[in-house]
Amino acid sequence: MKNTPKIVAFGASNSKHSINQQLAIFAAQQIANAEVNILDLNDFEMPIYSIDREKETGFPTEALQFKAHLRESDGIIISFAEHNGAYTAAFKNILDWISRIEKDVWASKPMLLMATSPGARGGRTVLDIAINKFKFMNSNILLDFSLPFFGNNFNKEEGILDADLDREFRQQLSRFQAAIFQTSSVEQ
Repeated sequence: MKNTPKIVAFGASNSKHSINQQLAIFAAQQIANAEVNILDLNDFEMPIYSIDREKETGFPTEALQFKAHLRESDGIIISFAEHNGAYTAAFKNILDWISRIEKDVWASKPMLLMATSPGARGGRTVLDIAINKFKFMNSNILLDFSLPFFGNNFNKEEGILDADLDREFRQQLSRFQAAIFQTSSVEQ
């Protein structure tokens, strides 16, 4: 009997109205028979990382808790908000802290990396940054999806409205789902 896979999902933004949080939640909810843990970056606010602070006080409780959520999962879904062509400061700070806890930053979990924005590129710039960085931080599968024109292409009740974009999303989600079900059955 297979374990129920556990998914951690979050929008890499601290906005209370984040469209990336909406997309991450939507993606996680599309996986049947999975236990979904939705994280809010606002629950992991901590001092800005510095090597001096780490030496003086160690790791903040929030960083250790965030890392524990990753370790306890079978897969991770992140949808990135783009601020000035890069990660949000809130996400970057969490990444800086958790990358110091142990070398295997993402606990070798399959990842579905996404981004959306109101514009035509759909957060593609930050998504490309994440893909290029994370491939050195995770030995497991990395899948990606970018959703342009969020307001026109997404509806909370119906999901992704454009048929071609929905098909692309479903293909990536299917590959992610296969990877997490494989991970959860191996960890039995």
